[in-house]
Amino acid sequence: MKILFIHQNFPAQFRHLAPALAARGDQVMALTLRVDRPTLWQGVQILPYALPGGRAQSCHPWVLDLDSQVTRAEACWRAARTLRDQGYAPDVILAHPGWGESLFLADLWPAARLLLYCELYHRPEAPDPEDPATDPEAERLRLRLKNLHNLLQLPQARAGISPTRFQADTFPPPFRARISVIHDGIDTDALCPDAGARLTLPSGLVLDRRDEVVSFANRRLEPCRGIGMFLKSLPELLRARPRAQVVIAGRTEGAAYGPLPPGGTSWKDHYWPQIAPLLPPGAAARVHFPGPLERADFTALLRISRAHVYLTRPFVLSWSLLEALSVAAPVIASDTAPLHEVLTPDTGRLVPWGDPAALAATLAATLADPQRARAMGQAARADIRARYDLTRLCLPAQLAWLDSTA
Repeated sequence: MKILFIHQNFPAQFRHLAPALAARGDQVMALTLRVDRPTLWQGVQILPYALPGGRAQSCHPWVLDLDSQVTRAEACWRAARTLRDQGYAPDVILAHPGWGESLFLADLWPAARLLLYCELYHRPEAPDPEDPATDPEAERLRLRLKNLHNLLQLPQARAGISPTRFQADTFPPPFRARISVIHDGIDTDALCPDAGARLTLPSGLVLDRRDEVVSFANRRLEPCRGIGMFLKSLPELLRARPRAQVVIAGRTEGAAYGPLPPGGTSWKDHYWPQIAPLLPPGAAARVHFPGPLERADFTALLRISRAHVYLTRPFVLSWSLLEALSVAAPVIASDTAPLHEVLTPDTGRLVPWGDPAALAATLAATLADPQRARAMGQAARADIRARYDLTRLCLPAQLAWLDSTA
């Protein structure tokens, strides 16, 4: 088959599926913003498309997202049209629709099967104590318009794939029936426990399994992923656990999913001045912000962690959570919808979203009982291998899904 992947940051969610298709003999191509020249990666021909420069957005703020998505869609369409004019015609187009890139591809290749990676259909939630909207009623209207690109693309698609049932169930019922729930997969053979793991922080401090490490990590530290709740738990936690070392990994500037911090500061700079004076004397030296970590260092952090904290409002589920479970890190997470299908009482602890005191108490109890925490981590690893293993379960299921829909 001729298979065309569309993702602004390819390979992203397709980093295992695309090479597997190429390895079995399919002709695999990808259009992306990530490269600036054609390149070959694991058998996949990657071609760039470029966005037009210098055009200022001057539309209503509620449709800024759609304006950006149409801009990307046009740029992707022009690159795809060049391929069509050269004689290329894919049998299957597998696209992430979140940035609008696949909006016009069915017009170019009406005979191709368009398949969508259905990451999230935005739904208004109850007011969030960690990430309050300035006007909740207006926010509901903005979120409705935020789905316009989904509503334009779903009718064109033959089928969809979603990594979790929660994410699939956010989509409207007429299309939900065409979405298969298959996770991207976790390489549990590579992401395994390692008693000898060590992490050297930028300060030069070396941490290993003998240290009482509490870890927290996100691509960007922002309220919708719980940075405010976590930082607010630290005074009580560090008072109860005077030997704990807290490592908070991720970019501090900007935001990935929620609003920018007030005054253009980072969310760390917004919260930390409020929290630092409340810490026990000297405890601030036990809180570390190493920034974003390289893959090997991030895996080492998970492996040495006595308790890994994962917090999120109802939203897309991070790979990092399943990676932490795969290396048998004891996980304390928010009692929110995405976690309910992953964690059980045997494999993790859930705490109420927006309750720093409950988080601190649960963390302190976990650190105080290392034998129980170790058993929880081992149960979590067994569960991840049984349900989310890449090579034995998820990748074969993705290949079978693609073949059946194509």
